[in-house]
Amino acid sequence: MDKTFIKDLLVRGIIGVNDWERKKPQDILINVTVFSDMSRAGESDDIKDCVDYSALTKKILVHAETAARMTVEALANDLVKICLQQNGVLKAIVRVEKPGAVRFAKSVGVEIERKRDD
Repeated sequence: MDKTFIKDLLVRGIIGVNDWERKKPQDILINVTVFSDMSRAGESDDIKDCVDYSALTKKILVHAETAARMTVEALANDLVKICLQQNGVLKAIVRVEKPGAVRFAKSVGVEIERKRDD
């Protein structure tokens, strides 16, 4: 399967279980890889045959900034569902990180992988 990726999308949103985390937006780092068959797009050179990564990025950004989820697991699950709704996407891997959330660690987070037929 072919891959389209969105690398190091930095958004600001409410995420966390502590009271102080619920008061002001924090940095959230998102990486997405979606899998599809790009053979038609490669032959046609037509945007209609491609995964629209610009539209996907906008949907991810809006959701991450407004969802106010308690856990990175829940946010990642939301985002993978958004990915799988895109035309042609058969599988998605979503990584959600909270930079600086743990002392002495650059970042912590989760990575989930789902298929359209899961």
